[in-house]
Amino acid sequence: MHSRAQTAIAVGTLIVAAVMGFGASGIRSDAGYAGIGPNFVPWFVCIALAICGLLLLTHSLRGGFRNLPEPSGGAQADWVSFAWVSAGLLLNAALIERIGFVLSCALCFVFAVRGLRRAEGKPNSGIPQMLQDVCLGLLISAPVFWLFTKALKINLPGLTGTGWF
Repeated sequence: MHSRAQTAIAVGTLIVAAVMGFGASGIRSDAGYAGIGPNFVPWFVCIALAICGLLLLTHSLRGGFRNLPEPSGGAQADWVSFAWVSAGLLLNAALIERIGFVLSCALCFVFAVRGLRRAEGKPNSGIPQMLQDVCLGLLISAPVFWLFTKALKINLPGLTGTGWF
């Protein structure tokens, strides 16, 4: 007996892989640095998704996941927490060109952490906690920015024209 939900997830994964493959087929394959072209990562992800989808489908048709523990979390979705996390992602996308990668990602981190804390039932402790979250967001996003812009030579939007922030 197989689980219809698990089979649906497997088929959905295969559909996403097919859509990615269709999109990747439209990317030119001119070899760049080290013989790797711009279509390498999309094809890699497409193939990995297809393999995962096939493994999920095989597993679900052979009886599915058995002896699973009871799911954690609430009986219903916490829409306010979802809204905090979503707002962080949307603000990041909307502000990255205006305030730069580092600040927009730090802001995204603050919103996401607030939503996740709320979902766990933990209180948000006001200004000190928010300042700690901002500092941690900056400590995470700044090195990522520098790694991408300085080491990998990938242009990310910065706040200043210096390339260091």
